[in-house]
Amino acid sequence: MVLQVRGIVLPEREERSFWIDGDRLREEPVAHADVVMDGGWLLPGLVDVHTHPGTEEIGTPLDDEVLRKHLIDHRDAGVLLVRTPGSAGRIPKWVDKDPQLPRVRSAGPWLATPGRFFPGHGRDVTEAELVAAAVEEATASSGWCKVIGDWDPNNPPVPLEILTAVVQAVHAVGGKVAVHCQTADGCRNAVTAGADSLEHGMHLDHGLIDRMAAQGTALVPTISVFEAGAQRAQTREPSPRRDWFLSGWRGMSATVRAAHEAGVTVLAGTDSFPCGTVAEEAQWLARYGMSPEAAVGAASWTARSWLGMPGLVDGAPADLVAYDADPTADVSVLAHPKRVILRGEVVV
Repeated sequence: MVLQVRGIVLPEREERSFWIDGDRLREEPVAHADVVMDGGWLLPGLVDVHTHPGTEEIGTPLDDEVLRKHLIDHRDAGVLLVRTPGSAGRIPKWVDKDPQLPRVRSAGPWLATPGRFFPGHGRDVTEAELVAAAVEEATASSGWCKVIGDWDPNNPPVPLEILTAVVQAVHAVGGKVAVHCQTADGCRNAVTAGADSLEHGMHLDHGLIDRMAAQGTALVPTISVFEAGAQRAQTREPSPRRDWFLSGWRGMSATVRAAHEAGVTVLAGTDSFPCGTVAEEAQWLARYGMSPEAAVGAASWTARSWLGMPGLVDGAPADLVAYDADPTADVSVLAHPKRVILRGEVVV
């Protein structure tokens, strides 16, 4: 059966119709199509670029049943494309073959050098092994690898020369590198090394932002998880680590605003549970200084383009979400899709 949707397409703000034939969008009219959305606002499927489906507890292995549940939670919220920058194991190939699940761009397990992550919760490697491991994970996944660039503020980050070698080697095989950064030195090394994305970016030196924009390093601030962490931290007794965390959290609003204004690609990622809450992350991006349209784009068309996927155009995958109201006028609308269509099938 051919489906038809009609509405105002974002970000172009043009009223258009699409006919869904199989898993593709078509602009050529088809007679007797079943109209499943007539009016409202049409967006490319939402995107969570930093999510870890498949396990909820530190140290537990990737679980197929949990993975499927998490991905369905994403899907039902309109999140039709996810990037998993690190997980407890490699995302199994059956995920890509299941038409009921969102499209996944994975980075394999986290790559952690000694003292820089939860032991055993990812792939533990030595600094000498890091370059080869990064290339292996990038080629075994969807082209991404994830390096834990720093961890404890009292310990040094992955040395710049090693991280630079990682980025160069992964780029040489056509891959991309995401780097976990939460210290000033870790952020500096990741930007200087030419990483493709900074995950978190806490304590980022604003003097590096223009370089990020120029070389195309994206920022994924994962505000939701830090806001929750800050609320917990403020109830604890003062300590150097608590104060370090809270000072980094307090600076993130200015960092997001400055990065966005400088032309850095700022994207929505949750890094938290339950899955399917990227709409909340978009609201935080707007509160932190991004325009409502840019905040919605960070969870939709901007993120899709960054991951190499088209928006709502003829011949594109039929992955879209529809709303009764304009989410760029009120970002909270993003959490309440009227229709969710994945691979040409209405799921909500």
